[in-house]
Amino acid sequence: MQALIFDVDGTIADTEEVHRQAFNAAFLEMELWWNWSASHYMELLKVSGGPERLEHYIGGLRVDADEKQRLLGLVPGIHRVKTRIYHELISGGRAAVRPGVLRLIKEAREAGVKLALAATSSTSNIEALVSASLGGKLLGDFNAIASADEVSHKKPAADLYLRVASQLRVAPADCVVIEDSANGVRAAKAAGMVVVATPSRWTATQDFSAADLVLYSLGDPGAPLDPVTAKAIGAFQVGIAQLRALHAARTAHTV
Repeated sequence: MQALIFDVDGTIADTEEVHRQAFNAAFLEMELWWNWSASHYMELLKVSGGPERLEHYIGGLRVDADEKQRLLGLVPGIHRVKTRIYHELISGGRAAVRPGVLRLIKEAREAGVKLALAATSSTSNIEALVSASLGGKLLGDFNAIASADEVSHKKPAADLYLRVASQLRVAPADCVVIEDSANGVRAAKAAGMVVVATPSRWTATQDFSAADLVLYSLGDPGAPLDPVTAKAIGAFQVGIAQLRALHAARTAHTV
């Protein structure tokens, strides 16, 4: 294990509710009649990428072909407004960092493990979230940051994770990924990486059978893993030692 790669939205912090609120506020600003409920947005999260999510939603609307085409033409503008509102909300501290993330980043840095971020969000969204949730200085702890802006195909395609591995100059097989979505898990596995899934409340019902390990938290001293999970991994929180052991066990099976 030479590198630890984090997904961003939902993995670093619980951002999906902020995204949902930003979408709904953008719809109002652009005088559209849409309102995405929490349950509906949970379903829409199965589609990777904000513009793609909007296109998928419009594709399912019961409107005639001309109106559907008109609405599809609005997608770039809707997404620009949504992104502006999202940055405003995130800057106000609306997304809480998930347990164990800050601790694990620190452990990786101290252990000499390379760190990276790989997100379906735009580069500006990544920087806004990391600066607001982790602190601007922590951006310097990451050896590579890759976003959907930089690849041809979004998750579940392997493109994003292969790009990160190339930036890190590390073989994909030597990377461990922390993800919160089924599409993210599929992308990392397609790239040949070991994957720990940490589903959020938004993605908990998705299929994580492809992940090498599924946990609902990385754990922290103040928020330890439940006894059954702790017994299974040998600790009340996931650290570099546990990730190295998982990586060694999984990669041994492929030799």
